[in-house]
Formats: sequence, structure tokens, C-alpha cells
Amino acid sequence: MKHLLLIAAFLAVFTAQSQEVAGFENLLDELDTFQNNGGGGFYNGNLFFPNNYNPEYDSWTDWAISSMRDTVTPGYINQYSSYAGGGKVSDAYGVASAYQPVVFRLIELTAGMTINGIYITNSTFTALSMLEGDAFAKKFGGESGDDPDFFLLTIRKWYEGERSVDSINFYLADYRFEDNSQDYIVKDWTYVETRSLGPADSIEFTLNSSDVGAFGMNTPAYFCIDNVLLDIESSTTILGESIDLKIFPNPTSDMLYVNGLEDTSYSAEIYDAAGRLTQQFQKKDNGYDIRTLTNGNYFFVINVDGKRFATSFVKQ
Repeated sequence: MKHLLLIAAFLAVFTAQSQEVAGFENLLDELDTFQNNGGGGFYNGNLFFPNNYNPEYDSWTDWAISSMRDTVTPGYINQYSSYAGGGKVSDAYGVASAYQPVVFRLIELTAGMTINGIYITNSTFTALSMLEGDAFAKKFGGESGDDPDFFLLTIRKWYEGERSVDSINFYLADYRFEDNSQDYIVKDWTYVETRSLGPADSIEFTLNSSDVGAFGMNTPAYFCIDNVLLDIESSTTILGESIDLKIFPNPTSDMLYVNGLEDTSYSAEIYDAAGRLTQQFQKKDNGYDIRTLTNGNYFFVINVDGKRFATSFVKQ
């Protein structure tokens, strides 16, 4: 009998040395470039980062992917660079344009898991605006250096349709200290712990600044993220124990069959290797037609009494 383990067991991220489920390194091939072409968003392992692109104005919101390294050029033309000068480990990273709250989603295969933490830094555009001021935003601290300015990122979760009351605050810049020498603008990649938020199906980010005008926040509403870490132990708890059954044949070119759950009610789903849902079924005794799938590796997921189990198969 084939042993079906937890969904987590089949994801490459679930090893002791690689919790980095969103390292972005596979999304860009070249240095000093970016991607926000309006494809609707980016799948990165088991996370989805929405992108909202307007070709008429060449403008965007939500998320872009970047490998830009410019830490010295001020202004909007440099909106895709991290102030750290690249990614945390690899060249690529995520950039958020967040004049409204932005989210990334745990896709269905991993919804309900816990995000342990995220590496975060400023964008160069925002950092230099706060450091020097520009035509739209003030220099943080003012001319005297005494203005109690701040740039705050608030992180919350969504889970089963509910937005969390609890939140995590991370100051991307803080000039509220009595001693001006303690004032800072975050430049390095900084680990922000989010485990305390617990199980989530989306993570939400909201920016606030002390520099606010008649039309809202004047400080450029950008920040950068890299290396989102998914909690292994809590994922195992949520998804349940293992079960024994058999799926066959594997590999297969047309039909897939299940043995071992003849007296059990269940539903089934098929996900591709990137974690995208491709097919959904109710229990069938005469097999599952997968001829429309392109060749490749897939996960076959069984839902039994609120628990989810998975195994992998190959379509050829």
C-alpha cells in the first residue's frame, strides 16, 4: 500500500536547512532588472504575490519582483531598488507598492500554516526621500533633526475570512528618540518575527508615516521583502496524521485510481508543482481523468473529515 503523508512532506521547503519558501531567486534571470508586467501576480513556491499593473499609465500596485541594486539614485525612477543593495541571499527579492494595504497569500495547498518570519528592508526610493526630503515628502527629523518622524509597517494575518486583531509593528524608520543619534532608517535586511500571528491564509502589510498631507501619506509607500519562512511543526499539526491507501498507476497518462477509501466520503484536488490548483473532484469509483494536464509532476490531495493528505504522481 502506498503511504500518503502530510502535504508538507512533499514540499521541498520542508527541510531543516530550507524554510525559505519565498526566496524569489527563480523569478528573475538577470541582475538589475525587474518584473511587474501585469500578469496578475507571481507564484513563488507555495505563496502568491498579487500584481496590479496599469499599462495606460505604466503604474502598478501590490508586488513586483526585482534584482535592482541602486542605493544612491533618489526618486521614482529608482522605485525597484532595495536600500540593502540587492536581495537577502540571492539577487532577487520582492518590492511592495503599498499606498493601500497589500497581501501575499498562502495558496490552497498551504493555507492555514504559520509564517515564522520575513526579512524586510526599505526601498532606496523611500529611504532617500526620508533621509534627504524631496518635492513631495519632508526630510525626516526636519531641519533641526528634532521632529519625531516615523515610517511604520504593520503586519496582520487573515485566516478563514477573519482579519486578526493582533498585529506586529516594525519601524522602517524611527526619529522619535530624545537622543537624535539613535534615530535610524533601516538599511540592512532585518528579520521580523511573525510566528505569534499563528495560522494564516494571507499576510497583510500596512504602511503609516508621520508625514501626511491632504491626499494621504507623503512618504513613498514602498518596502522590500525576502526569504519568507514557513513553520514546519505547526503545518504538520494542522494538516493531520498519515493514512494508508493506494493511487495507481504512477506514472500515468490518462486515468488515476484510488484504493483504500471505498467506504469513506472524501473530495480530491490536483495541484501542479508550483502549488496551483488544477482540478477538483468529488469521490469517484471509476477513476479520475487527467488527460487535460500537461506532462509533469503533480500533487494528489485527499480531503477526509476536514484533514488533508497528499501524494505525488507523474503525468507523462
